[in-house]
Amino acid sequence: MVWRVLLPIALLCLGATAARAPLENGLARTPPMGWNSWNHFGCDVSDRLIRETADAMVASGMRDAGYRYVVIDDCWQVVRDAQGRLVADSARFPDGIKPLADYVHAQGLKFGIYTDAGRKTCQGRPGTYGHEMEDARTFASWGVDYVKEDWCYADSLDAPVQYGKFRDALRAARRPIVLSICEWGSFSPWDWGPTTGHLWRTTTDIEDKWTSVLDNLDISAQHAAAARPGAWNDPDMLEVGNGGMTDGEYRAHFSLWAIMAAPLIAGNDLRTMTPATRDILTNREVIAVDQDSLGVQGTVVQEDPPEHQVWVKPLRDGSRAVVLLNRSITADSITATWWRLRLPAGPALVRDLWAHADVGTFTDKFTTLVPAHGAVMVRVSH
Repeated sequence: MVWRVLLPIALLCLGATAARAPLENGLARTPPMGWNSWNHFGCDVSDRLIRETADAMVASGMRDAGYRYVVIDDCWQVVRDAQGRLVADSARFPDGIKPLADYVHAQGLKFGIYTDAGRKTCQGRPGTYGHEMEDARTFASWGVDYVKEDWCYADSLDAPVQYGKFRDALRAARRPIVLSICEWGSFSPWDWGPTTGHLWRTTTDIEDKWTSVLDNLDISAQHAAAARPGAWNDPDMLEVGNGGMTDGEYRAHFSLWAIMAAPLIAGNDLRTMTPATRDILTNREVIAVDQDSLGVQGTVVQEDPPEHQVWVKPLRDGSRAVVLLNRSITADSITATWWRLRLPAGPALVRDLWAHADVGTFTDKFTTLVPAHGAVMVRVSH
């Protein structure tokens, strides 16, 4: 894990500049926030589910907290018509997609949809390969604001080329649409993703398990230099509220995605979530770290021992967001020192972002007890 500790200091202070500039079309200047159907519902998608989810996003306070995109994942499409246009499953989407998009928009939200760069989607539905221009025009005519493009049935294809074709098709369709690249980090998308889409998956699919969260965390952490406004590493969607972890583990999951400037795409059932899940997903102080306009991905600056990590993310106002992560099975104290946070020596105010309270003023370091499989998230300000 030494590579994480030894990332250049300049990355902490300024955010390193990737070799290529991001796609400059004004979209996704902060990491996208929203909801996607896959993690909880898989193929069980329908017009009713999406409408009810949009309603729940409003009623729960998620829209007001910054969540905007309501995204249908795989299984909405069944065939292409005689003109080559994608056709939605008429049993599940009897009115088609445009009226559904209109409903989502009427709630003050944005509408997203799924496709695949290959010949078929991961669930065997029609893919976009060879139909890039047609699909982009279709999505634009439906009022789509966000497209997730997967990478199944694409083994013989060149990822930068195929995603570039769809980028160009979306541009030609003349509607602002966020492009989410989902080739699981297979072809180093952090190298070409910034010129092609707005976010790119760095990992395989996440699971609702603590070990999976850590695996995706560690992989995505290696590519912090590529992230900046309009271009984001994506360690996959959130599992918060799906039942496989404790609330403490979910708080850590959410904290870590925020400090990494990852997209915050909820993947639970918003209609039935517990108050604890809602409180995690709508924590505005944590969300503000993720959405900070400086656009730097946080990094590890301390691992001593390796199970005890200190993550830091510089913020626009000069303060630091800090996550003290305990990956082990035993609660223990973790210390963050100002010199590792690249802060000047002397007193600094520490605020607990989960307790929503100032902890106090500390000189040169801050120590706190961190629960097993848990995290403490603070903001340190001089």
